[in-house]
Amino acid sequence: MMNLLRTIELALKSLMLHKLRSGLTMLGIVFGVFSVIAMLAIGEGASQQAQEQVLKLGATNIIVRSVKPPRETAGSQAPGSFVLRYGLLRADYDLLSRTIPTVEQAIPIRELTKPCRYLHRELNCRIVGCTPDYRDVNHLNMAQGRFITDEDRRTKDNIAVLGAGSAQALFQYEDPLGKTVKIADRRYMIVGVTEAREASAAIGGSMSGQDYNNDIYIPLETMRVRMGDLDVDRRTGSFSAEEVQLNQITLRISDKDQVVPTAAVIRESLAKNHKDANQYSVVVPQELLKQAEQIKVIFNVVLGSIAAISLMVGGIGIMNIMLATVTERTREIGIRRALGAKQSDITAQFLTETMVLAGSGGLIGVVLGLLTPVAFEGIKWLAQEFMLEGGQATSEVGTMFLSLKPQIVWSSLPLAFGISVGIGVIFGLYPARAAASMDPIEALRHE
Repeated sequence: MMNLLRTIELALKSLMLHKLRSGLTMLGIVFGVFSVIAMLAIGEGASQQAQEQVLKLGATNIIVRSVKPPRETAGSQAPGSFVLRYGLLRADYDLLSRTIPTVEQAIPIRELTKPCRYLHRELNCRIVGCTPDYRDVNHLNMAQGRFITDEDRRTKDNIAVLGAGSAQALFQYEDPLGKTVKIADRRYMIVGVTEAREASAAIGGSMSGQDYNNDIYIPLETMRVRMGDLDVDRRTGSFSAEEVQLNQITLRISDKDQVVPTAAVIRESLAKNHKDANQYSVVVPQELLKQAEQIKVIFNVVLGSIAAISLMVGGIGIMNIMLATVTERTREIGIRRALGAKQSDITAQFLTETMVLAGSGGLIGVVLGLLTPVAFEGIKWLAQEFMLEGGQATSEVGTMFLSLKPQIVWSSLPLAFGISVGIGVIFGLYPARAAASMDPIEALRHE
């Protein structure tokens, strides 16, 4: 033990003789360890973000969405017609909700984009025709008033519930409850306002991201009576029309183990009403969750491998400096050998120096790695201030970036430090052996 402590003391003294050189040599290991921890933290954060988005859809849910076909390939468009017909039918809703025994609940949804106006303020909103169950499925909380009720559906009244963003844009500092907002050419009384909610990011190619804050919710039956299935868009020099009965049907399955088999039955059932399977998509969150977990493993392996390369570069830097140090200290090695030092003593001395360099760099890298979440927040702040217009993301990728929160993978801390020390041993072994194998007489003659 005394010999080991003495060797470490000598190693520290030798390294401190060239502080700048030792510090620069450590930087390769510092950034290598930091990059391993940071990469894995960002990968873990992205993975958790994806898994949370999938779980919000519900582990026992199956989501069937209408998919708009390209107009030139729309088989449902009659020759000479300007109306594009596609998507889910009310007959699909009846078929799925009544004939599949494992379906516990079916929630139909219709979506339209319409101009909404209050006094002189106007906003282009997503109008969602839905049922009372929509609130629970999408985890919406009420800030004021109430959500849509079964009585609203029965009476088909012109009532609306505003998202937090649409309420702020249209009413600003006024209380919207009891007031009316004009949607298209009809007025709707505001009965509730939802709390602000984070936008959902896009999930693979299956579902696009959604910002619930700018939505306006009305009873599905009211939408059908007041707005119909035909959506006409007249603009200067252009005219288009689409006919869609339902945009989405969310199905709750009674048993988690029956989700995947039920999804297969749903696809077979929909094929009876639709010749073109490209007009709808069946999204199974449970399957997406498994895919997200697999992607997480691949993501961590790839990012970890890339970061490990920087550690290897740091190790090469250590070997390079230690070889130069051996040349500089040739006479010292000769004197130590003449005084009785064995080859193993010389090897231990130089190997200890490389391990001290690598270990010190590893510890500093671990400390910096723990600051990854703070550093990432700084990067997001810079992006919002200097790269994003108005500090807001205009794409789904930008939204995902701003909502990403790195999560430290605690097992990566000892792993990265252990790798740094191991690299010190591996890349320090050759210079140490080169120093120990010197001929003492030739070393003493060296000038």
